[in-house]
Amino acid sequence: MIHRNKRSEVAINLTPLIDVVFLLLIFFMVSTSFTRETQIKLELPKADVEKLESEPEMIEISIDKEGRIFINGKSLVNAQVETIKKAIQPIYENNKDIPVIISADANTAYQSVVIAMDATSQLGITNLKMATQRTKE
Repeated sequence: MIHRNKRSEVAINLTPLIDVVFLLLIFFMVSTSFTRETQIKLELPKADVEKLESEPEMIEISIDKEGRIFINGKSLVNAQVETIKKAIQPIYENNKDIPVIISADANTAYQSVVIAMDATSQLGITNLKMATQRTKE
């Protein structure tokens, strides 16, 4: 009689594999850098290649490097909060959802930008955007 050897069933132990996967998961969770949330939320404008047929109404506050403020291209007498509010208020009252875009020169004083933001805040404007220029890579 010929006896055949019974083959033992092959079993793969997955415990070490699971341990390694958990260790890798913990390593990546600990080593990941988290983004810092700031108090001011900025939504940067996006540029499309095609020109829009009808541009949406908006309030654009432009600040040049001397600190002069322009509302939709019109120069203001001074750069005080009350003057900015008086220039924006008639446009804002017609449409409460209108976006406000602040475009400031890179070399302008920070105080000028803060004054413009303060004026929009006092009017209750929440749809505020800061214009930036895309860096060339």
